[in-house]
Amino acid sequence: VRHFVFSSTAAVYGIPAGGRASEDSPTAPINPYGTSKLMTEWMLRDLAAAGGPRYVALRYFNVAGCEPTGTIGQSTPKATLLVKVACEAATGRRPGVAIYGTDYPTPDGTGIRDYIHVEDLADAHLKAIDYLRAGGEPQTLNCGYGHGYSVREVLDTVSRVNGSPLTIHEEPRRAGDPPMLVARADRVRELLKWTPRHDDLEFIVRTSLEWERKLLA
Repeated sequence: VRHFVFSSTAAVYGIPAGGRASEDSPTAPINPYGTSKLMTEWMLRDLAAAGGPRYVALRYFNVAGCEPTGTIGQSTPKATLLVKVACEAATGRRPGVAIYGTDYPTPDGTGIRDYIHVEDLADAHLKAIDYLRAGGEPQTLNCGYGHGYSVREVLDTVSRVNGSPLTIHEEPRRAGDPPMLVARADRVRELLKWTPRHDDLEFIVRTSLEWERKLLA
């Protein structure tokens, strides 16, 4: 193996100061998932330094949405990703959706995340392998849009696109949830010549809803 593209995660940052993380931000994962991803990044770094494969590690932020023509979508049982959960609730596959924490220091009190459409993320992978094949050096890159939406904004969008309100209940904060986690994502655009095509919350939600409706058919 000469070229390696690794699916890493924004969870390597833990709870970054100010809610925004660049590739140079301190890594301080707070759960085994983030820790295991960071360990793999370290192994790839050391392998490359020892003459092993060159790599690009892509640190995903909140991946959402489905393939626009409805060919591919997320079918994970008991999914926990907000957009997926909300769209399941909108189509009757769940009784409702919970907001965990309404007292964060954000404009509406709910957590803010950087949601990236899965198609744009897939395109980043293709550009990463092209970069390596062209002789590019090992890199670690954030994959996000560089701005975020709150939980309430996401749920409001799902309700609007679906044409009916969601059943929402509020719960206490979950331990370890940062108030805000948004990418500083200039490097991936510059280095890989990556230009997102689906930086639109309504588009993300609409493709997710269309997929959930397809699953019900």
